[in-house]
Amino acid sequence: MFRKILIANRGEIAVRVIRACRELGISPVVVYSEADERSLHVRLADEAYLIGPPPSVESYLRGDRIIEAALRAGAEAIHPGYGFLAENAEFARAVEEAGLIFIGPNWRAMEQLGQKTQARALARAAEVPIVPGTEEPIRDLTHARAIADQVGYPVMLKAAAGGGGKGMRLVRSPEELPSALAMAQAEAQAAFKDPSVYIEKAIERPRHIEMQILADRYGQVIYLGERECSLQRRHQKVIEEAPASVNDPELRRRMGEAAVRLARAAGYTNAGTVEFLVDEARNFYFLEVNARIQVEHPVTEMVTGVDLVREQIRLAAGEPLRLRQEDIHLRGSAIECRIYAEDPENDFFPSAGRIETLRLPAGPGIRVDSGVYAGWEVPIHYDPLLLKLVAWGETRQQAIERMRWALEETVITGIRTTVPLYREIVRDPDFLVGRIDTGYLARFLAAREQERSSGDALLLRDAALIAAAVFAVREREARESAPATPTAPQSVWKWQGRMFRLASRL
Repeated sequence: MFRKILIANRGEIAVRVIRACRELGISPVVVYSEADERSLHVRLADEAYLIGPPPSVESYLRGDRIIEAALRAGAEAIHPGYGFLAENAEFARAVEEAGLIFIGPNWRAMEQLGQKTQARALARAAEVPIVPGTEEPIRDLTHARAIADQVGYPVMLKAAAGGGGKGMRLVRSPEELPSALAMAQAEAQAAFKDPSVYIEKAIERPRHIEMQILADRYGQVIYLGERECSLQRRHQKVIEEAPASVNDPELRRRMGEAAVRLARAAGYTNAGTVEFLVDEARNFYFLEVNARIQVEHPVTEMVTGVDLVREQIRLAAGEPLRLRQEDIHLRGSAIECRIYAEDPENDFFPSAGRIETLRLPAGPGIRVDSGVYAGWEVPIHYDPLLLKLVAWGETRQQAIERMRWALEETVITGIRTTVPLYREIVRDPDFLVGRIDTGYLARFLAAREQERSSGDALLLRDAALIAAAVFAVREREARESAPATPTAPQSVWKWQGRMFRLASRL
C-alpha cells in the first residue's frame, strides 16, 4: 500500500480523497492555485504545493507542475479526482513515465475509450448495443448530410474527443445541419483541441443510466449497479439516484454484463462508469465510458456499502478485487443533489462571493460531501459545485422524504445556490413517480416560468382591482365630507398615476 498520495484536484472531491487516504493510513498531499490558498482541501492535507495562478490552464491543468510537486513531496501515486486531467491519457502516461502510479485506468484503455468513435467501434465488437450512427468522425458537411439522411432525423452531433455536453448539438431538420455542425466543431475544438464530431440517431425522451464498474489488473471485472442520471441541465447532471426507478433485476443484469464485456475488451482497470441511453421501450444503447470516479459515486456507495475511492486506491496499488459479482447487493435507494453556486432565477448565472452562513443537515441516512466552509470566498475560475447532499432510505419514497427535510435544513447565505430549486423538484409529481428523462428539467423549468408569469398577471389584475376599489371608496368619502364651498376637482391623471404606483408595489 502507498505511504503518500498526491491529489491533483480541488473542492469536495479532493476532500473526499483526503478522507479515504486517512482511513487507509496514507498521508494526503494536495496542490492548489493562488485562488485556493484558503480552500478546505489545503487545510485538511498534510502538505500543500502551489502550482500556479487561478486560471485552471495555468494550475490544475498543468500536468508537469503536478508531477513535479508529487516528486518533490515523495508521493508514490497521483489521484486525479474528476474533471481537469482525470481523463487525460497523456497525463496518465506522463505520470507512469515519471515513475509514479496513476490512480485510475491505464492510459492505453483511457486513450482507446476517450475517443468516442473508437469506443463505439469497440462496443460494437463487444456486442454492446450502440445507437445507429458513425464510428468515424464526420469529414465535411456533405458527409454529415449523407449520414443524417441515412439514420434519419433528428440526429445528435457529438464531440469525438470528449463529453460533458461540449460539442453536442441536436439537429431536427436538414436546414439546421450546417450551422449546428459548425458550432459543434468550434465548441469541440475549444474544449478538447480537436474539432472532430460524429453523428448518432437522436433518441426521443431517453433516460441516462450509467453502470458502475471495478476492474483489477488480473482480468476480474464486476458491476455495482446503476445510477439514474437523467436530471440534467444542458447535458450536465444535477440530481442522481441509485438504483434507477425504471430498472428491474433482469435489465440491470443485461446492462451490467454489457458494461463488463466492454471493460474487458478495452483492457480496463480501476473504477469507471459505462453510460447508456434507455428508450421508452427499455432498450439500452452504449453512450460513452467515463474513465474516472464520478461526481455521483456516493449514491452507489450508499446502496452497496462499497467505498469506491478506497477500492480505487487498493486496485492502483496492485491488489486484486476483494469482491465478486455475487457479493454485490443493492439495499434501499439513494438520491444526490449537487449544490451549485448558481442563481436559478438568473439563468443559473455563477454566484461567486463569500459564504456568510453554512448550516448543513444531518440525521438518519444523510451524507454531505463538502469542500467549503463559512467565511470562504467562492472563486469565479472553476466549476461552481460546492457540495453534494445525499439521502438514503429503505425505499425511494423514504429517500425523497429525507432529501426534502435535508434541503429544508440546508442554509447557505452570502451567495446564491440551487437549493431552492431542488426543494421544488423533490415535490414535483412527475419526479415523485419517477416519470423522468433527459428533457425533464427543461420541461420543469419552462412550466415553472409559465406558472410564475401567469401568477404575476393575476397579481397585477388583483392589484388593479384593489386600487380601483380604494379609489372609489376615497372618492365617495371625499364627496360626503366635501365643504359647501366649491373646490377644484382632483386630476384624473394624478389618480391613475397613483393606481399604477400602488399596483407596482403589490
